[in-house]
Amino acid sequence: MMLKVFLVEDEFVVREGIKNNIDWASRGYEFCGEASDGELAFPMIQKLKPDIVITDIRMPFMDGLMLSRLIKKELPWVEIIILTGYEEFEYAKEGIKIGIAQYLSKPVSGEALLKEVDAVAVRIEEKSKEREIKEKYMKEMEENLHKERKELFQYLVTGNKSVAELLETADRLGIDLSSMWYNIVLVKNQSKGHAYDGYSNSLIEIERELEKWDDKKHLIVFDRNLEGKALLFRADSAEELEQIQRGYLDRMERLLKEYEHIRYFGGIGVPVNRLRELPVSFENASHAFAHRYLVKESRILDSRELERGIYRGQEKFNLSNVDPRQIDRSKIKEFLKQGDEEEAVYFVEEFFKDLGSNAMKSALFRQYIVMDIYFCIVDFLEGMQMRREDIESLEAVEEITRNKENAIGYINRIIRKALELREKAASNRYGDIVDAVAQYIEKNYADEELSLNLVASHVNFSPNHLSMIFSQQTGRTFSKYLTDYRMGKAKELLRCTGKRSSAISMEVGYKDPHYFSYLFKKTQGMTPTQYRGGKNPDGEDGKEHDYINEGKTEADL
Repeated sequence: MMLKVFLVEDEFVVREGIKNNIDWASRGYEFCGEASDGELAFPMIQKLKPDIVITDIRMPFMDGLMLSRLIKKELPWVEIIILTGYEEFEYAKEGIKIGIAQYLSKPVSGEALLKEVDAVAVRIEEKSKEREIKEKYMKEMEENLHKERKELFQYLVTGNKSVAELLETADRLGIDLSSMWYNIVLVKNQSKGHAYDGYSNSLIEIERELEKWDDKKHLIVFDRNLEGKALLFRADSAEELEQIQRGYLDRMERLLKEYEHIRYFGGIGVPVNRLRELPVSFENASHAFAHRYLVKESRILDSRELERGIYRGQEKFNLSNVDPRQIDRSKIKEFLKQGDEEEAVYFVEEFFKDLGSNAMKSALFRQYIVMDIYFCIVDFLEGMQMRREDIESLEAVEEITRNKENAIGYINRIIRKALELREKAASNRYGDIVDAVAQYIEKNYADEELSLNLVASHVNFSPNHLSMIFSQQTGRTFSKYLTDYRMGKAKELLRCTGKRSSAISMEVGYKDPHYFSYLFKKTQGMTPTQYRGGKNPDGEDGKEHDYINEGKTEADL
C-alpha cells in the first residue's frame, strides 16, 4: 500500500515543481493533494488523512507551524516535513515541541526532498509495525486481561484492598472508578430447562450485546464466568444513578424478552457513595440474586423492595397449616447443582425468609426442615457417588435444632460442604479435560492458528467455560500457558542449537520474527540474543534496546 503525500506551499512555482517534477508513483507514493496555505489545507488533510505532509513554514492566513499543531492534535500519526528559507532557532525549537519530523532549507532539490521522504517513510513503517505487534500482543493477552478484570471485581466487593490499590489496579486496566455514587446489579441468562446449558448462540449474542454497553462512563461490565455478569453503575448523584440504572435495565429486559427460550434473572444492590462501600451494595444484590433458585419466572429483583417484603408473603406461621409437599425440595436441589459456595449464606437466608419470619420459631418445624434438607443433600451426594459420611451428621438433632441460629448454622455448613464436594468431584472430572488440552498444545504449539476457540472446539467445551476450568486447574490462563510453553521451547532451541532466531520463531508458532523477539523480551526480560549469550536481562550497558530494531537484527542471526 502506497503512502500518501500532501503538499502545502504558497509559492505556485515551487508547488508545481514538487508536484510535477517528482515521479511520486514510481517511488511508491501517492501524491494525494495540495493547498496554497494552512487554512485551505487543514480541512483537506482531515478528509484525505495523508501519511506525510510537506509544508512551507511562512504562508498567509495560517503558517506551517500553526497547521502542524492542528494536524498533530487531530492526526498525531501524520509525519510532517517543514520547508523554510529561515534558519531561526526559535522555529526549530517550536517544531521539536510539535513533533515535526524534519526541516529542509529552501531551495531544495527533488532528490534531496525524496531522500527525506524515504527516511520518514521508514519511520512510519517502523511505527506501523510497532502498533501491529502491540495490538497482536494485546489480542493474545486478552484472556489475561479478562482474568485481571474478574480479580478487580472480587477486590471491589470483598474490601480486601485499599481504595488507593483499587484505583491503581483499575487504572492499569484502563478503567476509571472515580465517581460520586455506585451500585451493583448481578444478572444471569440461561436456556430454559437446561441447568447446565449456559451456552448457546442466543446466549452468545446477549453476552456480546451487554459487553457493548460498557461505556466506561456510567456502566462497567464484569464477567463472573458461569454466574453471569456484574454491572457496576456510576453517576454524580443518587438521582442520576437511579435514572441511568433504570434506563439500562429497561433496555436489557426489552432485549431479553426477544428470546423466548432464555430465562433471565437479576439482583439490584443498594446505592453507595463510597468505593469502599461497594461490598454492601454487592451483598444486597447477592441476596436478591439468590432468589433465582426460589422462583421460576424471569425477573429483576430490587434488594430494597425485597427487604420491604414486596416479593414475599408476611402471614403468621401456623404449623397445623403446613403441608410438607409444599416445601419445595427442587429449590434446594437446583442450588446444589448450580450454586457457588460463596452464595450459600444468601440462598439459605432468602430460603427461610420465603417460609415466613415465624416459621423457625417452632422447634418441631426446625427439626422437620433440618432433617428434610439433610436428606435432600444426602440424596444429591449419593447421586454423585459420594458418601453421606462426608458431611456433618444429624445424630444430635435436638442440639442442632435447639434454636433458630443453630439450625440455620448447621444447614449452612452442610450445604457449603456439599458444594465443596461437588466442586472436588468436578475438578477430578475436569482434570482429564485439562490433560487433553495440554496434550493438544504439546502436539500443535507450532501452529500459529492455535487458539482457545480452536482447542475448546477440540474438547467440545465453550471457550468461556474451558477458560475458567483451565485457569482453576493450572493457575494460568490458556493464553499464558500456551505462551509459556512456546517460550520454553524457544529457550531450548536457543541454548541447544545454532538456529537463527527467525527459524526458531517459526518452529514455536510465530511467523513474524519481530513479534517473537518482542514477546520473548516481554515475557523473559531479555532478547533472544541476550538469552543465547547468557547476558544480563537489561543488556551489557543496562539499557533497553528498541524491540523493532532488535527484531530486525535477530531475524538475521
